[in-house]
Amino acid sequence: MAEEKKVVLAITREGMGQADPELQMRLMTNFLRVLATERQLPSAICLYGDGVRLAIEGSAALDGFRALEEMGVPIILCRTCLEYCGLTDFVAVGKIGTMSEIVGALFEADSIIGP
Repeated sequence: MAEEKKVVLAITREGMGQADPELQMRLMTNFLRVLATERQLPSAICLYGDGVRLAIEGSAALDGFRALEEMGVPIILCRTCLEYCGLTDFVAVGKIGTMSEIVGALFEADSIIGP
């Protein structure tokens, strides 16, 4: 039996691809939905930079993140980024973590995907 690769998602923006912001968000929500429905589960998801905004109350990406989190995927949010943006009190999914935790997850990965 082949060993599963550890894949980590590193999300640094509020959307996916180079497009209109609305399309970027649509692509990201579709990406997360497909990961969950096809059970293509990363070993972790790290959100930093503007990516932390995807885990905030009211984000269109919450359903996808919640589905993945319920399937056991850890979602690590950069504390420094949340504090800088004044969003710490509005986190709706994931765990507020340190840069050390994010670095640890990235270095444990066999592959890092930045959608």
